[in-house]
Amino acid sequence: MRGALGGPRVLLRRLREVMAEPVSAQDRLDKIVVLIAANMVAEVCSVYVLRVDGTLELYATEGLNSTAVHKTVLRADEGLVGLVASEANPINLSDAQNHPAFSYRAETGEEIYHSFLGVPILRAGNTLGVLVVQNRARRTYTEEEEEALQTTAMVLAEMIASGELSAIAQPGAEPAARRPLHLTGTILNDGIAHGHVVLHEPRVVITNFIADDVPKELKRLEAAIETMRSDLDVLLERGELADGGEHREVLEAYRMFAYDRGWVHRLEEAVATGLTAEAAVERVQSDTRARMLRATDPYLRERLHDLDELANRLMHQLLGQDYAPARDRLPENAIIVARTMGPAALLEYDRKRLRGLVLEEGGPNSHVAIVARALGIAAIGRIDNATGVADPGDAIIVDGSSGDVHVRPSPDMERAYVERVRLRARRQSQFQALRETPCITRDGEKIALMINAGLAVDLPHIQETGACGIGLFRTELQFMVAASFPRSAEQFALYRAVLDAAGDKPVTFRTLDIGGDKVLPFMRNFEEENPALGWRAIRLGLDRPGLLRSQIRALLRAA
Repeated sequence: MRGALGGPRVLLRRLREVMAEPVSAQDRLDKIVVLIAANMVAEVCSVYVLRVDGTLELYATEGLNSTAVHKTVLRADEGLVGLVASEANPINLSDAQNHPAFSYRAETGEEIYHSFLGVPILRAGNTLGVLVVQNRARRTYTEEEEEALQTTAMVLAEMIASGELSAIAQPGAEPAARRPLHLTGTILNDGIAHGHVVLHEPRVVITNFIADDVPKELKRLEAAIETMRSDLDVLLERGELADGGEHREVLEAYRMFAYDRGWVHRLEEAVATGLTAEAAVERVQSDTRARMLRATDPYLRERLHDLDELANRLMHQLLGQDYAPARDRLPENAIIVARTMGPAALLEYDRKRLRGLVLEEGGPNSHVAIVARALGIAAIGRIDNATGVADPGDAIIVDGSSGDVHVRPSPDMERAYVERVRLRARRQSQFQALRETPCITRDGEKIALMINAGLAVDLPHIQETGACGIGLFRTELQFMVAASFPRSAEQFALYRAVLDAAGDKPVTFRTLDIGGDKVLPFMRNFEEENPALGWRAIRLGLDRPGLLRSQIRALLRAA
């Protein structure tokens, strides 16, 4: 592509200047479409923005009738623009009017234009709008032009996602990028939480999209990929992963993608259009995510998670940021949103500030769900694309009684849930008042009410509830949340802490009960026809007497 302004790199530099100008949102959009049209030698350039009602509104144009701006509104599946938005794929046609999806709108005056190139405006795989160029002559746009338009759309995506366009939107027709969302998943733990989103693996915030020196950016990309590959190789060579298991299989998948030449080539092509290395990673992954989110094959969707993880690692490497999230700096009323999470990771967060948990994966019997119940936080799993639709700091409501998650809730919704939280708090106060009431039946029989426990975080519940003791301490939970097999000294320390917390109250310990649905991350799992009655619990202990003896010794020492 070589137009009046000298190609895509010059266009990106000019776009950066326009984005920095102190002008209104409409003036900025109007300047952007003029720049794109001139650079691509296009007679038309238009921006359509997806609204909260699911329609696409013409927000700016160069070439179509200016009176159509904010007047032309298309259904999400209407016309070629709707097709681009719904499929999240570019459409490149030399004679658009002969396409079966073509929809004529008289107010735009587009009937004189034949060639059409439309690309989705994507962010984190979500469609925010459509960017279109058109010409009178029948022509097919080149791959370079299509690539350049997609790169430009990425810059527009950040403008839309920032909320800047809300100032020029009609009430009730705001851009969908910041719309309230109602999502439904699987209940992991009861409770209601109202707070703000904290991403367990925070997305990198890219502030510089446009490269000043493309060869330098290519070298940065190459160096970051090599470092990331080396880090993965080192992780896989560690002793604790040598015997296989789930953790090793996950890292093997990451390494396979990291060495995939096709993936690296797409990154290099994106940098060649004028993007910085980190913007190129974001661009390639957003395109990949958009396609794979629409796939019905569960295997492909699972691979999307691997690619998300890999892209996130690479962007952290490029920007020199620690990949591990800062869990000791949680805001008040934090609600963690993650694709998946191990139980140990959840325990690392500040319990006093943690209010809820939302996962894309995870079922009621998962290890992290067990920990969420121990922490007493509202938790919901199997929320599709949760990490893609929620931004850090967004208001969020987690309803563990119904499985509903509300992202960026409306003021009315927030008020309704604030009242529900108050009602639950009052109910808890009523229960608290009964804490010291003797447990005696009407005919005078005393009943000993005890708690179930399994982790150190459960121990304060003895005093909080006024329980008579611990009716069942599930020792397997210590093993399930650990990254490696707990040594005898670690087991002794936990059992001693349990007995100290219980004081003179009785405690019943259950020996290691694993197998079936309770899988240890560092232990190989075996397929059985009936795992619930198979090699598990005491059968496993008797078959591995060293393991059972080690635990019994720790219990006896603690007693």
